[in-house]
Amino acid sequence: MNCRFCNTELEHLVVDLGMTPLSNAFLEKSSLDKKEQFYPLRVYVCHECFLVQLDDIAQPPKEIFSKYLYFSSYSTTWLEHAKNLAYEIMEKFECNQNTNVIEIASNDGYLLQHFKDNNIPILGIEPASNVAETAEERGIKTINKFFGVDTANYLKESGNQADVLLAINVLPHVPDLHDFLKGIKVILKLDGVLIIQFSTYMIPFLQTIEFDSIYHEHFSYFSLLSIQKILSTFGLEIFDVKELSIHGGSLRIYVKNVNSSKYMISQNVSKLIKKEDDCGLSIISEYGKFSNQVNDIKLKICDFFISAKHDGKKIVCYGAPAKANTLLNFCGIGNDFIEYTVDDNPHKQGLYLPGTHIPIKQPEIIRKTKPDYVIILPWNVKEEIMEKTNYIREWNGKFVVLHPKVEIIK
Repeated sequence: MNCRFCNTELEHLVVDLGMTPLSNAFLEKSSLDKKEQFYPLRVYVCHECFLVQLDDIAQPPKEIFSKYLYFSSYSTTWLEHAKNLAYEIMEKFECNQNTNVIEIASNDGYLLQHFKDNNIPILGIEPASNVAETAEERGIKTINKFFGVDTANYLKESGNQADVLLAINVLPHVPDLHDFLKGIKVILKLDGVLIIQFSTYMIPFLQTIEFDSIYHEHFSYFSLLSIQKILSTFGLEIFDVKELSIHGGSLRIYVKNVNSSKYMISQNVSKLIKKEDDCGLSIISEYGKFSNQVNDIKLKICDFFISAKHDGKKIVCYGAPAKANTLLNFCGIGNDFIEYTVDDNPHKQGLYLPGTHIPIKQPEIIRKTKPDYVIILPWNVKEEIMEKTNYIREWNGKFVVLHPKVEIIK
């Protein structure tokens, strides 16, 4: 297997999480007795460009993303983040009725709605047909296509290029970085701005051992060091960066065409490169420590569940995020330990988690069954979930998070 960016042979293993199902391959009840597909989940780092990446593609993206159960509008934390981002962009880049805003992987219109409300022209590009349909129903103009050179040429030929181009939490999901970034060059106006944000950012990934952010839909994991090299190959230049706490630690980068003089390069870029160097992101041996750290966490998680079950504790979960399926499958925690999980997304309710076959129910069931422990699987929004379900304290129920360490919150 070679690097998906520079084609160098991948030699340096970061972690092997074994055989797991696709994290978003939720199951109908009728499928529980059928054979599930499991795939290797291994991560390597390229010693030439430092791109961290899966060594294989489990399924073609069109099979994974053509119909999707992730809808952005079911987390109030994320919705508030999106609103703040939209208004920051509108102010920073002086958006008006002449500013064409295009978002790649626009989901259900959770972000573009704010531009629309301010009479700014918008277009969403969304590969999942069911999600794109929801966006259209909300009045968000959306085309149902995968993004790449073909889609970019189609839009350019119809006179549609971007003054502001948004790619929020999509780049890690792109297996063919070359096609994607060539498409961006086509669709981005000469003095346009590209805003990329991703949660698979290597500083928090390594420092807090975010192995649960590894799943088959996440093909790449970026540092500023690696993304800067990648973008420069396509004549794109980072002029500002912003570290974010959302999703356990994310990075937002502001990008321009290299031959555009509209934006000055911020000192934030060189400062963050230095920070990454200080964290060891340009030293291959630093990545090799990750695997042992992951195994230590696995042991602590397993010890918690074994001890809780021995004590007769009733355990349920809140949330059905993709990251939870990586964690539960890797640790071997299934419906023998966890009675059920709940999720606010009605599209997931009534289904079962892949691999572990834990049923997904409506949140109201927690109040009826009065569990001892409620494990918050999307630990990155634990405050939001704890606020919604604080009533578990009525029967002395406790919250538990499993990352970055096992913690019982009394």
